[in-house]
Amino acid sequence: MLKANRATVTTGFLERTFHLSEQHTTVRQELLAGLTTFVSMAYILFVNPSILGAAGMDKGAVFTVTALSAILGCLLMAFLANYPIAIAPGLGDNAFFTYSVVLGMGIPWEKAMAGVFVAAILFTLLSFLKVREVVIDAIPSDLKLAMAAGIGIFIAFVGLQGGGLIVASKTSLVEIGSFTVPTTWLTIFGIFVIAILMAMRVPGSIFIGLVASTILGLVTGLIKAPSSLISMAPSMGPTFGVSLKNLPSVADPQMWAVVLIFLLVAFFDTAGTLIGLAQQAGIMKDNKMPRIGRALMSDSLSMLAGSVMGTTPTAAYVESSAGIAVGGRTGLTALTTGILFVFSLMFSPLLTVVTSQVTAPALIIVGVLMASALKNIHWDQFEVAVPAFLTIVGMPLTYNISYGIAFGFLTYPILMTAAGRRKEVNAVMWSLLVVFIVLLYILNILPKS
Repeated sequence: MLKANRATVTTGFLERTFHLSEQHTTVRQELLAGLTTFVSMAYILFVNPSILGAAGMDKGAVFTVTALSAILGCLLMAFLANYPIAIAPGLGDNAFFTYSVVLGMGIPWEKAMAGVFVAAILFTLLSFLKVREVVIDAIPSDLKLAMAAGIGIFIAFVGLQGGGLIVASKTSLVEIGSFTVPTTWLTIFGIFVIAILMAMRVPGSIFIGLVASTILGLVTGLIKAPSSLISMAPSMGPTFGVSLKNLPSVADPQMWAVVLIFLLVAFFDTAGTLIGLAQQAGIMKDNKMPRIGRALMSDSLSMLAGSVMGTTPTAAYVESSAGIAVGGRTGLTALTTGILFVFSLMFSPLLTVVTSQVTAPALIIVGVLMASALKNIHWDQFEVAVPAFLTIVGMPLTYNISYGIAFGFLTYPILMTAAGRRKEVNAVMWSLLVVFIVLLYILNILPKS
């Protein structure tokens, strides 16, 4: 009798908080959706430390911070916006941080993290003042799609390198890797496992593929077994507060470009994902997303907290679509995902077995998913096709996300004007043209002068 009363009280609380009946869902359906979303995106717990570890950051600390920022983001999205959308450190932002800023520009990760913190503060202010929504609306959809596709191809390129399928070449810059290297076959195995499961519409395909590749590596001896499976979460001491300690370094003009790019990438990343997921969940009303301001604020606050703890910007996860597909409609889905991230903190020893060859297939497949944005670009309009193309190829070929974005934003207003469509180019786009001219000067010319 007591258990029944407790269950009734709990159900009543959840109903009042998340308005389940109004959204035609149930507690069981939301819990299942949250579990599905978690399994679909749990790979970030191991991929994020792998990518940021390449920048010199402590992998154990990044693992803990990844989980904590995901927990915070999911809780904010659950209680502030009441959406079935999970938040965690985004793929793309971490790639830009490591490969473009730290390795490409030679900026120490401690200094770069200060740039993330400043961008997060500006991001939060812009979200609060609703400027973010205005700027997002002003940027042509073709360029937004090109940015998503370009980042996807860049991420896939990083995965192909990490997995050993593509290696450096003195004659042709890159060439195919050697198939005599045993660990390369772990990447190939992982790609096929994930691709087959994705084709079969199996929820959590990427996570399952990651696990399968790890098991194969352990069985064949290519990966050394961990000393334990469960332990206390690693300390985030090596990364916590580093951004605050290095704030004075942001005065460096080179860092202005870093802050700007983080701000721009974060600007577009979550908004596009939110709208797409809202459409899938049937939340959109009159082509507008209710409570989008609260959703953007949830993302902004988690990004701010993450930058203090020591990780790159958070974002709404497209993998939330897996949870929505099985019935997730409210914040209870996001809350469930966040709680599961709490339990995941105990499994940090697995970091030692999740090698770059194991995470590479996840990067490649996520790249495929992001590249699907290519289909909606207006390739039949040359004045649109050129900026979109330059944005897309600029990222992997320069190994710098910021250059790709700059190429697109520099050419779009000029070609649209040449095509007699100047009236379609708004003041924001002309302003961004100037911004990116300054950006290229800071990134490319200033360091050499």
